[in-house]
Amino acid sequence: MPAIGLGTWDMGEGHAPRAQEADALRAGLDAGLVVVDTAEMYADGGAEEVVGDALAGRRDDAVLVSKVYPHNASRRGVREACERSLARLHTGHIDVYLLHWRGRHPLAETVQGFEDLVADGLIGAWGVSNLDADDLRELGQVPGGKACVTDQVLYNLTRRGPELGVLPAAAASGMSVMAYSPLEQARIFDAPGAEALTTVAARHDATAAQVALAWTIRDGNVLAIPKSASTARVRENAAALELTLTDDDLAELDRAFPAPPRQVPLETL
Repeated sequence: MPAIGLGTWDMGEGHAPRAQEADALRAGLDAGLVVVDTAEMYADGGAEEVVGDALAGRRDDAVLVSKVYPHNASRRGVREACERSLARLHTGHIDVYLLHWRGRHPLAETVQGFEDLVADGLIGAWGVSNLDADDLRELGQVPGGKACVTDQVLYNLTRRGPELGVLPAAAASGMSVMAYSPLEQARIFDAPGAEALTTVAARHDATAAQVALAWTIRDGNVLAIPKSASTARVRENAAALELTLTDDDLAELDRAFPAPPRQVPLETL
């Protein structure tokens, strides 16, 4: 899989025409960004409906990821939520199904529900989202918990805390990390240190967004899922796959966007 996919947070909310959003997702698939991430929470299922539109006639082109609300994450609840998502997505299976964040249902019960869905062919694999390093270690002790394939967390140049917690814990468990909001919903371009993005971009005849994405995926174990309803911006994001940052580039970005000196609690949006 490529290290950049397609996010859908805010799709289906009416911020852009639904057809335009679906076109942007199809443009991403055409550019090789095959991972499409969504959730039942996004627009109360509206984003999943947009994804269903985009994948009509080309479901096999995508690796489809969706997420279940924590309050639906009981053993029975994950099945009912998954079936509703499948109906909105117009598909018979979700490739990777995630617990959106930790809630009141025990992890062991959620894992049982996920494993039931795998056994019945409704999902291909399962993972989690917004779980910190301690949560991942606890998950690994739950029966079946080692089957978790990914943790989706907030990670970008301005949110580097996962480097001291989640990323090492995920690597130790053999799972990948998905980075949501890798551009900090465009706020990264106005953040302190943003001039370094422009400087590095100029060296490579690239854009600041491409540099920020290339930085996020630099180590090979992180998949970034930027969201855009613009076909041009999606193609720009895809081009970041061809950008390799030098050691000097990385050092400059480290100076401009330093990692925290010690482990910090996982941030969310």
